[in-house]
Amino acid sequence: MEYRNLGNTGLKVSVLSLGTMTFGEDWNIGFGDQAKADHMVDMAMDAGINLFDTADVYNNGVSEEMLGKAIKNKRQNLILSTKVLEAMSDDVNDRGLSRFHIMNSLENSLRRLGTDYIDLYQLHGFDSTTPLEETLRALEDAVKQGKVRYIGVSNHAAWQMAKGLGISDKNGWARYATAQMHYSLINRDLEHEVIPLAQEEGLGILVWSPLNGGYLTGKYHNNHSPSEGRFANQDSGHFPPIPDIQKADDIVRKLVEISENHRTGPAEIALAWLMNRPGVSSVLIGSRKLEQLESNLKAADIKLTQKEMEALHAVSEPRIPYPQWMINMQGL
Repeated sequence: MEYRNLGNTGLKVSVLSLGTMTFGEDWNIGFGDQAKADHMVDMAMDAGINLFDTADVYNNGVSEEMLGKAIKNKRQNLILSTKVLEAMSDDVNDRGLSRFHIMNSLENSLRRLGTDYIDLYQLHGFDSTTPLEETLRALEDAVKQGKVRYIGVSNHAAWQMAKGLGISDKNGWARYATAQMHYSLINRDLEHEVIPLAQEEGLGILVWSPLNGGYLTGKYHNNHSPSEGRFANQDSGHFPPIPDIQKADDIVRKLVEISENHRTGPAEIALAWLMNRPGVSSVLIGSRKLEQLESNLKAADIKLTQKEMEALHAVSEPRIPYPQWMINMQGL
């Protein structure tokens, strides 16, 4: 397993990390078997993974609870990440990024996880109803109290990240160390604004849904209707979205072709591609089945050739929006 600095910090994280949104049954994409969760955590640790990610909202707190039980007596050796933003009850103040909600949510996450500190506490999105100074001051206080060691963002626009960094720098507060964002061969929008900002400001990209909800496993392309999994019900739409199904299927076919050279599956090639992208600190993998996790862990050992990287780039190259195409044309 390769280890990289988490953004511009001195913290080393595994290039693959374990996402635990599948811990819990409330969202119908996971499982409630604690023994299975324990096994997954052990498998990940045995493979060299040291970063484990969750969020308070995942399965209404159950994910945090199951992860907390799975890492009991192993906490010191792990890097633990969770998030705050979304509603945890019907109470009007039990949501958002107010000081009130952040402080309450932090205490609840610590209790569910069975720990007295969180290594990486991330804003799960942007709250336009709360002054950003209030949010960042609350995070600064959490860091000073020793309950949080690093802070980050998720699902933010580049300008929102830049605004937050500016406020933190102006006040000498803890600044974002990470940006947990969706990124895949199907959705490369991140490359236009977010990744350049992250590289300029020293934020490490943590990739969520690197297989685009499982579509890049190859099980669903060519109008195949699976009996189970994220895309079993096509009427519900794809998440994350697939803007061009034909292009997505072309990407899958190229992944299958390259995977044959490495005697592995298309999913592992898709993961390996991401691990080679600029600005990426770690790629989150999450599974409902032990065999899926076992296969995905093999991606850490795959070395793609320059020719293979170029082939994947060509088949997945996104449209360049304005003003990026004008900036590129001017070349200054």
